[in-house]
Amino acid sequence: MKELKKLEPLQAATQFISKHYPNCQGALLAGSVVRGEATCTSDLDIVIFDDSLTSSFRESLIEFGWAIEVFAHNLTSYQAFFKSDCKRARPSLPRMISEGIILADKGVMQAIKKEAAQLLEKGPEKWSEEMIKLKRYFLSDALDDLIGSSNTDESLFIANTLAYITHEFVLRTNGHWIGDSKWIVRSLNNYNKSFSKEFVEAFEIFYKTGNKDKVIQLVDKVLEPHGGRLFEGFSLGKERFNQ
Repeated sequence: MKELKKLEPLQAATQFISKHYPNCQGALLAGSVVRGEATCTSDLDIVIFDDSLTSSFRESLIEFGWAIEVFAHNLTSYQAFFKSDCKRARPSLPRMISEGIILADKGVMQAIKKEAAQLLEKGPEKWSEEMIKLKRYFLSDALDDLIGSSNTDESLFIANTLAYITHEFVLRTNGHWIGDSKWIVRSLNNYNKSFSKEFVEAFEIFYKTGNKDKVIQLVDKVLEPHGGRLFEGFSLGKERFNQ
């Protein structure tokens, strides 16, 4: 049997909307295909706005030669996701909506896209000094774990944790959104490409050779503006009583 030709992303997404959500108030195509970063395993991320829906849902399916991820919302439910994304400082839905290409619109998409863009521009909530101190302690602790580890297997996973919390610390203390998985490097690039390169090189050297020096230097560089490593004097949950 002759294999069906895979449709172009925009054509496939448009046909998907016409077939499954012809009466929706709005829809857009987002993700890697929109950013020009598609790979052989990329899917189509399609965001739907339909006021007939009672709640949001996510669905994965294959049509028109594509793996398709549907993110469906009514005209208010998406705002809870905006709030949740902003609280965790990973703006997945606002980013999708802001960068997305409109597929269908009954007069709602421009306002929603503007709302998303404004959230992205504002950035995440600023960390308090107390939070910075807490995160500084955890980062110092993970760095000490790596320095002291002589078990190669354990060191790999300590380094994984250290990479994540280092990226989180530098981005949040500088008022930038954080990422997860592939978005860690993308978020670092959005912040500072030179630092991102330094970050990647430090962990790449460790994973390839086991040499920790560049990672240690990197983490100390991140901590230095906030007082360096923190251990002595840190406390959490301790109650003070007058004698």
